[in-house]
Amino acid sequence: MLSYTFMQNALFVSVFIAILCPCIGIFLVLRRYSMIGDTLSHASLAGITLALMSNQSPVLGAFVFTALSGALIEFLRGYFKRYSDLILSIVLALSVGTAITIISSGRLRTNADAFMFGSILTVTQTDIYLVLALSVFSVGALILLYHQMLYIAYDEEAARVAGVRVKLINYVFSVLVAAAISVSIRIVGVLVLSSMIALPVATALQLEKGFRKTLLYSILFSVIDIMLGLFLSYYLNVAPGGFTALVSVAMLLVVMSAKAIRTRIQIARGKPGRA
Repeated sequence: MLSYTFMQNALFVSVFIAILCPCIGIFLVLRRYSMIGDTLSHASLAGITLALMSNQSPVLGAFVFTALSGALIEFLRGYFKRYSDLILSIVLALSVGTAITIISSGRLRTNADAFMFGSILTVTQTDIYLVLALSVFSVGALILLYHQMLYIAYDEEAARVAGVRVKLINYVFSVLVAAAISVSIRIVGVLVLSSMIALPVATALQLEKGFRKTLLYSILFSVIDIMLGLFLSYYLNVAPGGFTALVSVAMLLVVMSAKAIRTRIQIARGKPGRA
């Protein structure tokens, strides 16, 4: 299987997806912004269609449009402070409306379905270079802004009072989310991309560890999810994105079940676990 060039490319990209998505996702989950990740993943479809229509790289198109959409969400937060869900509806309407209009116009020279469902056949050498560049940029930014982002994730108002440049970092974080999404669209696909951002983090949270251990476990679960999804989807001849999402859900259920069983055993032994 790995003798095929397209599988080698897919495996290379999958490694970066497995590392980058939970690194971004853990901050989204802690800030209760998981739906923003879902909105931006759908917004990437507009960037993909615009890029395909102009014969540009769909990965680059997704990155640019998703980054702009993330910045728009942050900008609109100042106008709709009490209605955060309304902001997501506005951005979703703009992006999905753009994508559907372009697709239905018949101006695309290629089929956009592969980007919606994910395909291991569509990863090109150019995509690999873009994925590498975006991943290095994102991980570097995360390392530099780690403490500020952690502070904001737990208490944005306290971070603002402490002198953290919350608004600027939120805009930077929007770009990082866009990078994670654009890196993932080739393999995972737009429709289930948010699962790779949120579900490994949700699984790791069940272990009730500290932040750094939760992040490391998130990456571990992400690697397991996407590798199982990639290899099994190849042999089952199904879209890797949808099957990876199913694997992620199954992994979450397994960990939750193991946690429940462990708690019952501890109770039976007279040593109740943590609530």
